[in-house]
Amino acid sequence: MSTTHTRPVTRRRPTLRPSWHAVPWAFGAGVVGVQIAFPLTGGGTPTLTVLAVALFAAASVSHALLTRGPAAAVGLVVVAGGGGLLVEAVGLATGVPFGEYRYTGTLGPEVLGVPVVVPLAWAMMAYPSLVVGRRLAAALGRGRGAVTVLGAWALATWDVFLDPQMVEAGHWYWLEPWPTLPGVPGIPVSNFAGWLLVALLMIAALDRVVPAPQEGDDRLPLTLWCWTFLSSTMAAAVFFGRPSVALVGGVLMGLVGVPLLVVLRRHGART
Repeated sequence: MSTTHTRPVTRRRPTLRPSWHAVPWAFGAGVVGVQIAFPLTGGGTPTLTVLAVALFAAASVSHALLTRGPAAAVGLVVVAGGGGLLVEAVGLATGVPFGEYRYTGTLGPEVLGVPVVVPLAWAMMAYPSLVVGRRLAAALGRGRGAVTVLGAWALATWDVFLDPQMVEAGHWYWLEPWPTLPGVPGIPVSNFAGWLLVALLMIAALDRVVPAPQEGDDRLPLTLWCWTFLSSTMAAAVFFGRPSVALVGGVLMGLVGVPLLVVLRRHGART
């Protein structure tokens, strides 16, 4: 009688590979860490400001790349970064649409008189604002028009916090800072109107060139937008001595921020 011997089957252990989807989260964690240092340095140094913007922009662009593909990432850079550069250059030259202002040269290299970090800031915040607009519009059962309005409001109201901080830090100044937005001294109301106009055009364009995610989810951009809303309100009220800015900015940004937090609590942040 013959016996047949079979070799025991050995299974290969899967090779552990780092997930590229952790990269945007690493950039996002860096954003939070750097921004926490702002109150410890009296409002942030130029180096911290540039670093925070660069990390935030990297988080937004890399997330768009990994969840929506290369065309979406390029579209984000071109529309939000390139568009931001163009509108800032026009604004410096003509005073339209923000009012007359000047940069002081503290934010590093410039293109067309605009610090490179500024168009990066447009791109970094436009992307999560688009995601916020889409999430709220979906919760309301609304279409593309609602995405544009809600996303633009999410983007423009952030500047209620940004401008007072950057003016106080000496990064730019207004030639005629009046009439001001109520509760936000030193910042003309024309600036907020200009931001809202640009944000409407920018979000409308991004909604057409940045598709829904192919894989993964949108927890990172939603988290970064909510962090910006909540931390900016707290920092203005507690650390920077601007309670009126905290009130006005918190209310205006909260018009989308509070409903967003309710939606996320009910339905989660996954797409």
